[in-house]
Amino acid sequence: MDDPHYLIWAGLAAAMVGLSKGGLPTVGMLSVPILSLFMSPVKAVVMLLPIYIISDMVGLWLYRKNFSAINLKILVPAGLGGVLMGWLTASLVSDTAVKMMIGLMGVGFVLNAWRKRNTAQTPRPASRIKGLLWGGLSGFTSFISHAGGPPFQVYLLPQQLPKLVFAGTSTLFFAVINLAKLGPYHQLQPYGPNDLTGALVLIPFALVGTVVGAYLTRKIADDWFFKWVQVGLLLVSLKLILDVVRA
Repeated sequence: MDDPHYLIWAGLAAAMVGLSKGGLPTVGMLSVPILSLFMSPVKAVVMLLPIYIISDMVGLWLYRKNFSAINLKILVPAGLGGVLMGWLTASLVSDTAVKMMIGLMGVGFVLNAWRKRNTAQTPRPASRIKGLLWGGLSGFTSFISHAGGPPFQVYLLPQQLPKLVFAGTSTLFFAVINLAKLGPYHQLQPYGPNDLTGALVLIPFALVGTVVGAYLTRKIADDWFFKWVQVGLLLVSLKLILDVVRA
């Protein structure tokens, strides 16, 4: 932690977590790869969880009036089930397989959306069956590597919700999921004093990122907001696939 290079890159990772909680989806998924430059990916995932939770608290206040209740009623129980499944299978599931699966799904969804971009699309209603599937998968992949964004977006983007409702629903959903991961993470790899100190140092970066993310979300036009969401989803999905290929 005394390495200035570590502080710069770890601060950037924490700021990206904050940006995602402020309403810019997929940005936070870059935090684990960045922090993995200085530590094992598993340790990076565990260390970043307190940052996610603290950023969630700010995000909850920022979006306390903007969310889709019907979607949260479907997604939250499914996501908690996914967290439980991730905990029970933590020693059995290959990170490589999960990354490849999520990456391919994300790329496929974006390419299909771009293929239909010139065709008028009717907003899809909330679906219990699809919500349980994608919400459960989102909770599972979030537990494995904080990579719950792509499944969540595959489910929610076709509904064409207002951008603040989309951002708020994402923030509230992952706030619950991240809080649920705290006990299992500590059981799998207990937090030590160095881990907590390292997380404490990064909190200011995350808080600033959350406020900036909320500001940018409100300033970006709706059409451009969702285009950037799709681009971000594509880039993160390709990054996951590239990680597997390199491995």
